[in-house]
Amino acid sequence: MTYAPKARRDTLIIREFEDETLVYDLERDEAHCLNQAAALVWKHCDGRKTVEEITTTLGNALDEKVDEQVVWLALYQLRRRRLLMERIPRVVSASGRPGISRRDLVQRVAQAMVIALPLITTIAAPTPASAASCSPNCGVPPTAECCPAGCPCAGPSICCSGQCSAGSCT
Repeated sequence: MTYAPKARRDTLIIREFEDETLVYDLERDEAHCLNQAAALVWKHCDGRKTVEEITTTLGNALDEKVDEQVVWLALYQLRRRRLLMERIPRVVSASGRPGISRRDLVQRVAQAMVIALPLITTIAAPTPASAASCSPNCGVPPTAECCPAGCPCAGPSICCSGQCSAGSCT
């Protein structure tokens, strides 16, 4: 069985840096930081390249021999974060070998190539409305960090600058 994963690209903001790629998911308000190995795998998930071909590409890019299981680990992580278009099949290699647990995979592969292990870190980002709101617990007087200029009063006598009058800062 050959499996050619396809990366999801719609409703994502992607920024590539030297050693990592940041992916912001506009639908889920999540930010994902892909290390170099995970980013390389995701970049080559075009729906045409097989896992074996992606493994070869990753090995060439990192100038190291890469085990196919490293690519499968990256694919599992990408799928869990909804960065792939479809589910990963139960058979996890072109040779038809059954899958192994991620724990076993990490233990087996980590000894050989700690640097190339794919890693994805995810954080939930606040919605724009949440990020722009003032905190009602700023304190008196509030600091610029908790109640930036232009925000309405956060409560009685809690104003960023000036005085609180009829629900707005003066």
